[in-house]
Amino acid sequence: MRSEISQPRRAGVLGTLIWDTIVARDVRMEPVEEWGGIAYALEALSLSLPPGWVLRPILTIGEDLGERALRFLHSIPRLEVTEAVRVVSFPNNRVELRYENQERRTERITGGVPSWSWQDLAPLVEDLDALYVNFITGNEMDLETAQKLRESFDGPLYADLHSLFLGISSRGFRFPRELPGWGAWLRAFDAVQVNETEFELLGQSWGDPWKLAADVVGAELKLLTVTMGKKGAAYVAAPEFDPDPGRWASTRSALGRGGPSRSARVPLEGDPREGDPTGCGDVWGATFFGHLLAGTGLEEAMGQANRMAARNVEHRGAHGLHLHLRRGGGS
Repeated sequence: MRSEISQPRRAGVLGTLIWDTIVARDVRMEPVEEWGGIAYALEALSLSLPPGWVLRPILTIGEDLGERALRFLHSIPRLEVTEAVRVVSFPNNRVELRYENQERRTERITGGVPSWSWQDLAPLVEDLDALYVNFITGNEMDLETAQKLRESFDGPLYADLHSLFLGISSRGFRFPRELPGWGAWLRAFDAVQVNETEFELLGQSWGDPWKLAADVVGAELKLLTVTMGKKGAAYVAAPEFDPDPGRWASTRSALGRGGPSRSARVPLEGDPREGDPTGCGDVWGATFFGHLLAGTGLEEAMGQANRMAARNVEHRGAHGLHLHLRRGGGS
């Protein structure tokens, strides 16, 4: 992390911009094409970051959508578009989402940009103060790169493991699977986020995902959060968990203090809203991490994340989402 107090602090956002085609997601049945993937997290984090912070996207974009993607990125406030955004000679990732209902959908992915090697990633994170990683495709980096990132980066590491739990069929359809090497993936970050389905897959070979979570949190993985849709979100935290991300890195190699982990569910306030659920988990994680960086307590930050994810349901697509969330009472 940098020591110059007068300079803005920088939060890196690593993920993948997706061009989405979304079918039957709400009462308007016509297909809609728009930016998705990491776009939701960028829009939400631009709103939830504390004063004095800026965002640095770390993205690989296919040249077929390069110009359009750069225009979109420049529309988001507090974003620094640097050499960390690279346009490459590959087709950009595209996804067709077909909703059966608010909770169930099919997802077919085409195209695809290369993943980050540690050699390419290392110089881009040197001057960051925090890093948010969202596995939008599951191909953002391999486990070895994630482990080298953990060893070298001395700021807080937050990761939404989402698509690491998705395999890809020969026709490009995504399907849920148990995460290979899940223990090593969990230990590669200070805090991780999964949804309820992924949480159950995580504990599939263990028997009880809550027992697994209680056993794995500690000095390395400090916090595991579970988004639960209309039920809000839950967490399992290490006995020594400190909600200030600025202190996470300093305790990675420490011995745990012992004692039981703690867990709780933070319910969604009010009635669930109807609309488009695309990107709700991304908005949740970005809002949650941004509020932790601002010094908000754990459960209060989760409550803010619940509210913004619920607001996201009423907005179609990611473009301009920060304006919609701000009108809904975001900070």
